[in-house]
Amino acid sequence: MKYYIIAGEASGDLHGSNLMKALKQKDPNAEFRFWGGDLMKAQGGTLVKHYRDLAFMGFLEVAMNLRTILNNIKFCKEDIKKNIPDVLVLVDYPGFNLRIAKFAKELGIKVVYYISPQLWAWKEGRVEIIKKYVDEMMVILPFEEDFYKKHGVHSHFVGHPLLDAISTLQDINIENFKKENGLNEKEIIALLPGSRKQEVEKMLEMMLSVRPYFKEYQFVIAGAPSLPKEFYQSYVDENVHFVSNKTYDLLRCSKAALVTSGTATLETALLNVPEVVCYRGSKVSYAIAKRLVKNIKYISLVNLIMDREVVKELIQNDLNTKNLVEELKKVLEGEKRSQVLKDYEALREKLGGKGASDNAAEVILKV
Repeated sequence: MKYYIIAGEASGDLHGSNLMKALKQKDPNAEFRFWGGDLMKAQGGTLVKHYRDLAFMGFLEVAMNLRTILNNIKFCKEDIKKNIPDVLVLVDYPGFNLRIAKFAKELGIKVVYYISPQLWAWKEGRVEIIKKYVDEMMVILPFEEDFYKKHGVHSHFVGHPLLDAISTLQDINIENFKKENGLNEKEIIALLPGSRKQEVEKMLEMMLSVRPYFKEYQFVIAGAPSLPKEFYQSYVDENVHFVSNKTYDLLRCSKAALVTSGTATLETALLNVPEVVCYRGSKVSYAIAKRLVKNIKYISLVNLIMDREVVKELIQNDLNTKNLVEELKKVLEGEKRSQVLKDYEALREKLGGKGASDNAAEVILKV
């Protein structure tokens, strides 16, 4: 079969690559054409466009780059028309992918959505688009199945693909990791500032402001594969280090982490690292988001899945040096740290076992 897959972010690249791996096992002659990143590229096929050229964060940034976004949508439609697939697989990235779903369905192409947009948080009305133009919806969070059922849409809970990604990791030696990456003997606090340039610039300065209060630790920045090493050099010094494309290994060697809201909050939890979740957007973007997002108590996937506060979220004005220091101290030692680790066990149970990529591949082949 010919598969056309669209993933517009780093997390989509990870999940898309594992899905491609599962599809190849079930369909050895599979042909892939895709929008994604280096992980998907490693699975073979034709990379049409890299996600680094697609990712814009926040309402203001999207507005400023609207022409580029519209040109990308136009180019994608033309490319699909020239290379008609047996099935179109959309991975999250709703602002772009829902437009492509409509276009593909009108061409008579089967449309599968893997990793639902977070319609339960905002833009609930988009469910009607999914009803019309998506043949199969696959969800990865337990509560999403009920959300779609409420709207009269059948969906498949396939499990969370991060469990697949994490289950394949080899054991790691912390001392070897430190030597290989030029780190000293101090315990590590990992910094995950995001994957987009404007996001990283906002977050890193704030995260690093806690350094004077944690001199017994070394800070290590997890570099995003979409950004060049040179971009991070101004933040690096004798006690702030940088590693690229080794986020999972870094986390497994860390005592705690400061993490920008997003998929990374769940990855950090599943790798058993106590964390503080950070988020600060532009004032305009945040004000718009606050008005649009309804009935959502949390921003991190960890807390959303558990439906209670497991990890501390410092958002917008609450994200300051004083609060960061206070919350980081709590997860480094003592009762709060023990409670977080205990809650992580319950989180893993709630998400079920590995096998999401395999389950998703089955649904796609049936379609």
